[in-house]
Amino acid sequence: MRFTAETSSGGVLEREFTVGEVPGVLWSPVSGADRAPLVLLGHGGGMHKKAPGTVGRAHRLVAGCGFHVAAVDAPGHGGRPRTATDERETAALRQAMAAGEPVGPIIIRYNAHLAERAVPEWQATLDALQKLPEIDGPVGYFGPNMGTAIGVPLTAAEPRITAAVFGLFWPDSLTEAARRITVPIEFVLQWDDEHIPRQAGLALFDAFASKEKTLHANAGKHLELPRFEVDSAVRFFARHLGRA
Repeated sequence: MRFTAETSSGGVLEREFTVGEVPGVLWSPVSGADRAPLVLLGHGGGMHKKAPGTVGRAHRLVAGCGFHVAAVDAPGHGGRPRTATDERETAALRQAMAAGEPVGPIIIRYNAHLAERAVPEWQATLDALQKLPEIDGPVGYFGPNMGTAIGVPLTAAEPRITAAVFGLFWPDSLTEAARRITVPIEFVLQWDDEHIPRQAGLALFDAFASKEKTLHANAGKHLELPRFEVDSAVRFFARHLGRA
């Protein structure tokens, strides 16, 4: 891990870093006095590690819980180079959207490809982050949309993750991995989602083997997830990760 930039605002220290070729950012309390747990943030499709929604969630977790929070650019996103597959799939997605055709099959296929690349990158990043003296205790994962497409197989493969918030994705490529997840889960679903059929979202929630799992279904379309769901996620992680 190599830190490349550092700023602070509102009591939150922001440090950009790289692990190998993967760029990331770590948010921490400015005080830095106590060792604390870590939450990993997965960003949405077409976004990046410092997209406004990701930064907002990070600041809420740092300010509300005193946690450390990390995000990385997914393959083909943010500051990372794009492969021929990235270009082909995003072009297919734009074409389908322009024609008013269903985008689900393209997103499911492409995000499954991204997850194969991203899971080992996240594991290497977690290895590096846990060597920092200020990070200690359990690990959480928070990521709807593409963050769920990557986060479900990551959580299934990574025993260090002990609680997760997912949602807003199809079950097609994730059911097998979800059945291997037993940690506490909070799952968000938009009842009137124009892309993900209601029964598909419910099927993914049902697939998790967790004894403790909570479904948050809100009225509205895909991009209308209420902001109060971030508050709920903060409370969820405070309850399940606590302080080291």
